[in-house]
Amino acid sequence: MKQKYIEKTFSYDGTQLHSLFAYLNYQVLGDSIVSWQGACDISPNNMVDGEDLLLGAKICGRHMLHFIVEKFNVNLFSGVAVQRLIASLAIDVLQELSPNKDRTSLLLRDGDDIYIGEQKLSISIATNSPTSTLIHFAVNVTNEGTPVETLCLQELKVDPIEYAKLLMMRICDEIENIEIATQKVKWVN
Repeated sequence: MKQKYIEKTFSYDGTQLHSLFAYLNYQVLGDSIVSWQGACDISPNNMVDGEDLLLGAKICGRHMLHFIVEKFNVNLFSGVAVQRLIASLAIDVLQELSPNKDRTSLLLRDGDDIYIGEQKLSISIATNSPTSTLIHFAVNVTNEGTPVETLCLQELKVDPIEYAKLLMMRICDEIENIEIATQKVKWVN
């Protein structure tokens, strides 16, 4: 799995969640994860989550750290499993990087979201395209412009670029390790 941190700052509006986003825009071909910083504001037309649509949810923030994962030859169930793995790894990396150990020890994953109490740190969605499974995962860098009570990297004293690069490395390592595990088992009669 290839990875790339994109230095350019740009907003996420949901239109970036499409097959070959990393390849067509950043020449990252195949299974990949890319990350960048920018605002978030997803209109109902670009929302993928049916629950958010039914609730009329507002998904936005002024400064977030975004990740798009593209994995080929897997189904949506596998994509959701990877999405939840990403949320768990995101907690591990925060606990490692943040000097605020008392606070990060309270981080909990609920499905694909990360919280401390009612404060929400992340947003995420997994979906399929005709050619691949896609995941958008993002964490708040600041708490500005969010419609719900949030938690952010700034509060936890974590540098977003250092966090992005380490989290992408951990995700790639985990995916590679899973793939190796699928290739070393013997067929059962």
